[in-house]
Amino acid sequence: MAENNKEELTLSERRRRIFSESFKRKKVQEIETGQSRVCDICRQYQVSATNVHKWINKYGSMKSKKERLIVETQSDTIQNIELKKRVAELERMVGQKQIVIDFQEKMIDLAEEEYGIDIKKKFETRPSSTSQKTETNIPTH
Repeated sequence: MAENNKEELTLSERRRRIFSESFKRKKVQEIETGQSRVCDICRQYQVSATNVHKWINKYGSMKSKKERLIVETQSDTIQNIELKKRVAELERMVGQKQIVIDFQEKMIDLAEEEYGIDIKKKFETRPSSTSQKTETNIPTH
């Protein structure tokens, strides 16, 4: 269906064209072997470069090799390792604190059931006016 026309196709004519899979594979192979360039195929068949690059990504021999080479200095590598260790340590600490919080909440729930009082309502925490620490108010009777 892809013909090498010397005349320009209209936009609607170009949109109606469908290139076969074998045609696309052949053109990608030509690009990879150096027989053609992307711009040559674009000009010759009146196809956008975006479409040709999609063909290359889909049918090219390099499509499965989506590796990236990351270049970094030794100090960057050491810093990344140290930061990962620090993140793991902080995650462990947060997990331990959450266990303590869950335990305390469960103990409060059990105490409320045992003594029949609402401990959570009577004890509230609010920020101290002089520091960032919280103060616990002891209920008055």
